[in-house]
Parts: sequence; C-alpha cells; structure tokens
Amino acid sequence: MRYKNIKCFTILAVFLLFSLLAAPAWVFAGESESAAEPNSVSAPVVGHTASIIEQVCSNIYKGDFAAARELLGGSKESESTAITRLTNIISEYEKIEQSRQAAKKAAYEERLAELEKFRAAADANDVNDVNDVNDVNDIPKVLAVIARVCEFADEAQKRQLLSEQFVKQTIQKAIDKAAEFESKGKWLDAYTNCYWWLAERIEPDNEAYADYAEQLVEKANIVASFQDSPCETSRERFQTVKKQMFIRAIGALNFNYVSIIDYRQMATKAIRRCELLAEVVNSSPIVSRSLPESRVSSDETRLSAWTAGLEAILDEVNRSAAGFSKDKFIEVFEKVLALNTTTVELPGTVLIAQFTDAALSALDRYTVMVWPRQVQDFEKIMTNEFTGIGIVISKQKGLLTVASLLPDTPAYKSGLDAGDVIEAVDEVETKDMSLVCAVRSITGPAGTKVTLTVRRPGQEQTRNIIITRAKITVPTILGWERSEAGKWLYMIDEADKIGYVRITSFSERTASDLEKVLKRLEAEGMAKGGLILDLRFNSGGLLNSAVEVTDKFIKEGLIVSTRPRFGVWTYASARKEKTHPDYPIVVLINSSSASASEIVAGALADPQHKRAVLVGERTYGKGSVQGITQYPGGGAQLKYTMAYYHLPSGQRVESRDVMEKQGRSDWGVGPNIEIKLRSDELEKMIDVQRDNDVLVKADHDNGAAPLKKHTTEETVATDPQLAVGILVIKSKLIEKAKSEM
Repeated sequence: MRYKNIKCFTILAVFLLFSLLAAPAWVFAGESESAAEPNSVSAPVVGHTASIIEQVCSNIYKGDFAAARELLGGSKESESTAITRLTNIISEYEKIEQSRQAAKKAAYEERLAELEKFRAAADANDVNDVNDVNDVNDIPKVLAVIARVCEFADEAQKRQLLSEQFVKQTIQKAIDKAAEFESKGKWLDAYTNCYWWLAERIEPDNEAYADYAEQLVEKANIVASFQDSPCETSRERFQTVKKQMFIRAIGALNFNYVSIIDYRQMATKAIRRCELLAEVVNSSPIVSRSLPESRVSSDETRLSAWTAGLEAILDEVNRSAAGFSKDKFIEVFEKVLALNTTTVELPGTVLIAQFTDAALSALDRYTVMVWPRQVQDFEKIMTNEFTGIGIVISKQKGLLTVASLLPDTPAYKSGLDAGDVIEAVDEVETKDMSLVCAVRSITGPAGTKVTLTVRRPGQEQTRNIIITRAKITVPTILGWERSEAGKWLYMIDEADKIGYVRITSFSERTASDLEKVLKRLEAEGMAKGGLILDLRFNSGGLLNSAVEVTDKFIKEGLIVSTRPRFGVWTYASARKEKTHPDYPIVVLINSSSASASEIVAGALADPQHKRAVLVGERTYGKGSVQGITQYPGGGAQLKYTMAYYHLPSGQRVESRDVMEKQGRSDWGVGPNIEIKLRSDELEKMIDVQRDNDVLVKADHDNGAAPLKKHTTEETVATDPQLAVGILVIKSKLIEKAKSEM
C-alpha cells in the first residue's frame, strides 16, 4: 500500500547441550546437576560456551553491561576467542562510561568554579554598596552557569545549589528584570533573558515558570507577526487571509480530525489570544506603528470595551449547556469579529489569522492553516525540492554564512565557497534578515538570476557573484564524512565492515537513494558486517517513505497501522521481494527523532521483528499522522491530524504532550540501550559532524583556518551513542559467528 500527501510528524531460545558433567548453578538456574558419562566431554563444552555467549549478548542488547560482565566473570571458557572478544567489547563500553563520568565530574567542578567567581564578585559589590549582577547582560550569563551546574549535578547537588542565597537572589533579579522588559512591551527579551532559563534548564518541572514562559512566547510571536522583513511587509503577510477559509477548515476538521473535537476549549484559547492581541497592540510601539488605522493605542475606552466584550463571550461559552458544538463555535468566531468592528477595529485579516492559530493549537501543534501566501514555502519543506542555487546557510555570530555546498549545483560551479559571508542578496543587506527570509530571497524560479554580495574570511573586499537558479533536490541520505570530491563515505568500520547511514528526513526519494547506498555497502562487504542507521535529529517526513525504508529490512509482517476516528484502519506490511540480507542493525535515536523516524525505529525493534537494537534516547513522541486538504479554498490548505499510528505489536506510539499532562514519561519509542548525551557531549559531536559534512570547492583557500576533517576514530570518540552502537554490532557478529559453528 502507499500513502499519498501524508506526513508523519513519528528470546532468543537458549539451546543447551546438557552434559553429565556438573554445570555451574548460575548457568542452569534451577536445573539439577548430573554425573558425566565417558567420552562426552567435548560437545558439552561447545554448548556451554554458546549458552554463555547468548546470555552475555542478550544483556548487552538490553544495555545491561554489568550483568554481561558478571556472566563472563563466572565463565570457565576464558580461552574461547568469542568470550575474549566479548570481554573486550564490555571493557570498551566500561572505558566509554568511565571517560564520560570523569568528564561530567570535571565539567561540574568547572561550572561550579565559574559560579563561584560570580558569587565572589557579588559579595565584593555588596561590601561597596554597588548593585551586583543587575546588568541585563550579566543576569543571563549567571543563569546560564547555574543551568550548566544543574545539568552536571546529581539530585542532591542540584537541591543544594537552588537553596543557596546567591542563586535565589539571582533568580529573583532575573524575574524582576523580566517584569521590566514586559512593562516596555519587550516580551521576547523577558523570555530569553529569564524565563527560558528557568523553565527549560533550571527548573523544568516548575509549572508556574512553564506557563509564564508560554505566555511570553505567545506575545512575542504576535509582535513578530506584525514586523516587516526584507521579504514581505506585515500587510503582505496577512493579505491572503479570508474568514470563509477558516470556517470551511472547521467543517473539514469536524469529520476528519483524529478524535472528538472539544470546541469549547478551542473557543477559550482563541478568545484568550484575542485578549493578548489587544494587549500587545496597546503596549508595543512596533505593532502600533504597523497598524495606523487601529484605535487600540489611542483610545482606552475602545480597548476596555473590547476586553469586556471578550470576557462576556467567554463567560457565555463557559455557561453554555454540555455539548458545545461546531455551530456554536462558529457563532463565537462571528461575535468576536463583530465586536472588533465596534471597538478596537484591528485589521480583520490579522484578527482572523490570530484566532485561527490559537483555536487550532487547542487541538494539537500539528494541525495548522497554511494560508495561500505560505503554501509555496510549505510545499518546499514537504518535498525537499526547490529552485535555488544549492547551498546550506546558517547564521554564525549574526552573519549569514555559507555552511556547505551541494555537489553538482549552480553554487558549486560559481566560485562561492563554504565559509563565505553573504552580506547582501540582490543589493538587500542580510544583517537583519532571518534565515527564512534569506532562503526565500535566494531561491526563486529556475532560470532566473540572483546576485550575492560575498565577503571571504580574511579579505576586506566584497565581490558580487551572479548565479542562475536551477531545480535543487536536498539529499536525505548522508554518510559519516564527505570526501574532497563531495562523495559521502559510508563505511565507518572497515575491519568489521560496519556501514553508517544518516537519514535526515523522509522524502519521496529517500527510499530509492537508500537502496543505492545499501547496494554499494553490501558490495563492499557489509553483508558480512552490520549497519548503523542514524535517525537522530530526523523530525520525520512522508509516511510511505518510512514504510518503504522499513520494508528493506523486514521480510514479512506488519510495519505500521494507522487508525482514524472514522473510516477504515489502514495497514502497511512488508514484502519479501528485495529484502536486504539479515545483517545486524543498530538504529540511533534521540529526543529529536520524530514521526516517520519513530515508525522506522519502532517497527525494526518491535518484538514481532526484532530486526534492530535501538541506542540513544527516547524519541520525541509525536504518534500521529497528518493529512493535507485544500478544502478551505482560495489556495489555502489545512494540515490536520487524521490518525494515530500503531507499531506491529499493536502498541500506539504515545504523544509526548498527552503523556506529560498525565505525569508520564513513556511517550514515543524508548531505546534498548539508553545513552543520554549531555550538552558538552552534544556540542562536540555536532562540531565534528559539521566539519565532516562540509563540502568546499577543490581549490578552497579563503584565508580562514584549514578545512577540518576527522578520522573514523576521532568521529566515534566524540559520539558515545555511535560508539556503543558499533559495540552492539560487533557483539551481534560474534553471536552470529558462534551460532553458525
């Protein structure tokens, strides 16, 4: 089966040759000993060793290396080559963990020393009656250090830290400073300088901080929606918004949304957003200047009437009889629009867009309206195809920088290079340009030209590079490093023939591109080795793509089922033809692996298949399938949650949002071997990966530091999850070799 226009945002039986020789009790749990018969010594030893290997490997695949070590410690088969190799694997794991613990302790002491410097400076300032840690720049610096100490501390150390007077004073000063920002309408500053640290890093379980941070972000997003950019004015941003589009979208949701809709909750969130909208317009100079026809900022009477009217509508919603229906919700929408015309007179398109956004957010974060002006950008994301020049860009120290080139693209042939700073696009400066705006400016119809004003590091002069745009397809299948010719290297361990494939998203070409890489790796010997499938930071993509990728490794049986509220459940099953050899697979996952990634990881590791071992962290926990409809009309689209998906054994991949509300943490897909990376480890791993990913022109000489490339040993050493994944593959190969003897 195939899914179209759908995005998912995703024992061994122990065979013992019982001898008449006495067997250790720890091997034959509960079995009685028996006497040995003559001439029956050699065969039982083989069975005994095979049993130990199976048990040791079983513990390794569960991440219980301590139990595996204990089994080997009691083994009398130390002269076995397989036992020796397994012992070495466990020793390697122990070295990794010892190194990680030592680094964690060192990082804790280092961050604690940083905090002590701030504390000492504050004490010195107190003696001289000078305000300490009050500067807007100092507060987030101290909060950042406190957050890092919390990260590297154990629970007792964290409780002690947060009880210290200096820490409590710093947090209070941050809260006071945030209030000052708010009074000036600077909600983003209040969030980034205070509440992001408190809610996300220092006390993530504090609901009060979390709720307040959410409200600040909501206000900041409202402000951002009113700001002009080099790509569009705020008026242009909203000009395609129509009331009837939203009403038709609600009609589509009423029949197609995955669960029964709580229209009362939708109305409540939308009304609250409208209240915030008026507050923001009233107190933000940026917004009020962009709405000259609005009377909010100049007439407090109208603002009071607006607020009172919204409260009356909300009270009516709360007092209405049980079963608040779709029609009643539409009535509320119409009442809010009518109230606006008699009070604050906000632009109708702005009000409709904000009401729509808030109402749909009450359903889930994946159900959204795509207004006509946004459709083109949305489709680029969905297909991983666009017309542009073929570069990866990033903001480095506020500068729009070429991070890498894509091979065989206009940019690669133009003289542009990795590390170049793009100072202007078609004479429009990029200093204040967002990444989204920059992408929109650089991309365009195939055959058209774009002029980039570029400054190369180490050179004072800028130069203009004119590039003709063409169709670009972003690759989703990557290796561990790029060669100078731009070709990906996929064999991460030549000795044991272990391949490595990183899938960044699931697009229409992902499965076919993966097929080519697998055939190449198998021709190089991977059929006798194993595969590391890296799905970390893969936020998902097309469901049919996830199914096709999974199908490559499973001979038969269910892969995934999708279950809507109405209609027939759908099933996707594996097909025997073109299934790749049964070599060991490890899938790397983390908290950013979502949607289609969760389907692939969950299906491969499912008890029905046991095709892969999962290493890393619990996945994101999306658990739902989205569909796209053009029913809203006028060129608008509605992306909505249409079904939940279930893994082969029937379990649903639970949503993180739902589980957190229930106080549970078993969302998404959990790893077989949990390896959580700390921020310092993640930074090192990403830095090495970024260096290995970079592609530059062959004549690269831009005056900057020499291009860095890392060996497999260096790459693995900075990535504990990858390192453990390789150890698991090697254990699988040892077990497989022993079973074939």
